[in-house]
Amino acid sequence: MALLPETRDRAAADRVRTRLAAAGAALLVVGAGLGLRAVATGSVAKYGGDALYTVLLLCLVVLVAPRVSPLRAAGSALAVSCLVEFLQLSPVPADLSRRSTLARLVLGSTFNPPDLFWYAVGAAAGWLLHTAVRSLRARPARLRAAART
Repeated sequence: MALLPETRDRAAADRVRTRLAAAGAALLVVGAGLGLRAVATGSVAKYGGDALYTVLLLCLVVLVAPRVSPLRAAGSALAVSCLVEFLQLSPVPADLSRRSTLARLVLGSTFNPPDLFWYAVGAAAGWLLHTAVRSLRARPARLRAAART
């Protein structure tokens, strides 16, 4: 069954809005991470940054694939976070981190098992937020559908 033109237009507009929201959220997460590093030290800064790293990846997943479910977005972000962490068991990230600040921020340099837990915390927090936002955005659509019946 083909979608009505207005339905296609609405779906395209929803994807654009979702991408804009994801981009805005990504900027907020980066700001939160930089702010956390500016005001906190030690474990709070380190592990809070780990959780925010995964939330940022979730935002980027939604930016690329705006129709992705919250669970898939969180799972993808968690998988990439863990992959990067396990990559740190090789010398590649440490070598790149010595050459580039950006590489150090993105890849880290040293494997740290507790990071895996904090990535899961970030994925869970991102999943909850994504689910809540999706639920709030779906409410007007449900009201429109109810008005038509």
